[in-house]
Amino acid sequence: MNKRIFKLAIPNIISNITIPLLGMVDTALMGHMDSLIYVGAIALGSMIFNFLYWGFGFLRMGTVGFTGQAKGANNQKEISNILYRSVILALIGASVIIFIHPYIIDIGLGFTTSSEAIKIEARNYFMIRIWALPASLIILSMSGWFIGMQNTIYPMVVSIFSNIVNIILSYIFVFKFNMNADGVAYGTVLAQYLALLIAISLYLYKYKRYMVKVVWNEIFNSKLKDLLHVNKDIFIRTLGIIFVLSFFTIKSANIDDTTLSVNTVLFQFFIFFSYMLDGFANAGEALSSEAIGLNNKRLLKSIIYRTFLIGFVFSLIFTISYYVAGGKILEILTDNEVILQAARPLLYWVIAVPLISFPAFILDGIFIGAAASKAMRNTMVMATVLVFVPIVYSEFYTPITRLWIAFLLFMLARGVFLMFSIKTSIYAKFNS
Repeated sequence: MNKRIFKLAIPNIISNITIPLLGMVDTALMGHMDSLIYVGAIALGSMIFNFLYWGFGFLRMGTVGFTGQAKGANNQKEISNILYRSVILALIGASVIIFIHPYIIDIGLGFTTSSEAIKIEARNYFMIRIWALPASLIILSMSGWFIGMQNTIYPMVVSIFSNIVNIILSYIFVFKFNMNADGVAYGTVLAQYLALLIAISLYLYKYKRYMVKVVWNEIFNSKLKDLLHVNKDIFIRTLGIIFVLSFFTIKSANIDDTTLSVNTVLFQFFIFFSYMLDGFANAGEALSSEAIGLNNKRLLKSIIYRTFLIGFVFSLIFTISYYVAGGKILEILTDNEVILQAARPLLYWVIAVPLISFPAFILDGIFIGAAASKAMRNTMVMATVLVFVPIVYSEFYTPITRLWIAFLLFMLARGVFLMFSIKTSIYAKFNS
């Protein structure tokens, strides 16, 4: 079982690592400019775009569980229809968001009190990057389908290609064409459409036999209702994460521009770790969905135990690495002395992140694979309303300290609540 977990996880880790590296490169490109404005602009623009991108994360997560269960049941026609449904939802969602995107950026920036210069740069960044959304959402759907088919190599290839091209193009636009945040946005848009072409080519190469004739009444049947139901719960769950991360950024911006820049840089530590650990969560998704399709409760328990143990060891390595090399990583991300001086005393928060947050990531993967979306929704709401919000609005310590304490306890609470939900939400699915 360990061999199967690593076989699925390692390509996902390689794939996922390119995503935070891209964010780090974007931050580093702006962090080495003469002004704090560009780091803040990337933070605000990305926050609003990520609100949309993460909000549609159900396209991948919902697709994984249903695809894996259809594969376990050897239902080839349904395997194809799941991908069709997910891509249709992606196109509908992208069309709606693009139609209303000018209002979205106005509302998003309206929640912050950051300087007008940062808002102008953030608006320019967002108005360009939004045109990558159709490609991004279709890639989400296809990646979920690939993972459900226990093919983690293809999402890895697509992600690596996309992010390497993105980094190269962003560097060229910023340093060769003297662009700022807009250059980073153009690099993202071009890279996403090129990556979509790669994803489609890979699908046609290996899975062309699944291109069955579209029968619309089989697409828009009760299975679509099931997908929408699960996606609705995952969407609400994802809104909780988006709220917490966006609130963290907004509160940082409302303190001052320096705090926004500092927390943007420090948050790269969390993002890098989370995408790395997601490789094991993705493996848990694929394997747990298959175990449920096979109606094998004993196999599922083994998957949960082993992925959790591996996640703990992996997180311990990250905590030690951040403790030893955290200061050096900061200096790679920025050479701005104002940011460095303010960030160094806060490094102990990011050192604690891996060990505190890993249970939430691992269990998320198991619950996604089991399509146990209701529990994911409920535990997210509880962690947000009962833990994060009360701490942020309390009066102890400084505002920036409260933000980090609230975030860490929020992640811890998610893992604890999910752990207590396994029996009623997942094991109850089995016939025996």
